Amino acid sequence: MGKKIPRITNSEMQILEVLWDEGEALTSSEIVEVSDDRTWKSSSVHLLLNSLLKKKFVQVAGFKKTTKNYARTFEPSMTREEYSMKQLQQEKKKNTRVFSGLFNTFVSEEISSESLEELSNLIESRLDNLDDEE
Repeated sequence: MGKKIPRITNSEMQILEVLWDEGEALTSSEIVEVSDDRTWKSSSVHLLLNSLLKKKFVQVAGFKKTTKNYARTFEPSMTREEYSMKQLQQEKKKNTRVFSGLFNTFVSEEISSESLEELSNLIESRLDNLDDEE
């Protein structure tokens, strides 16, 4: 995880959001179809997917038969949560003070008791691991 994750454009992020939201591997044409609120062309989506492939944010999941040939299907190579965590870890390395502020804002906002409990358990587990390391 020490490796810096590549930056992605807003359009690339929108493609990832579609794949995460749909929860299944999609062809570039299917991404266009399920994106009613966007005016993407199939060729643009194809270029964005190739860029995301190079950056290792998506992977080829398989192939799907279309009318005349086969099309590649794509899926995210990480979950939305894993992506967010990597972004936070990268930000933390850049500026610990900013990260602390973000964390405080996150916790002080309306957050469910279940989420707070899970966060508390994660912190306790990490503290236990630190004690074991010493």
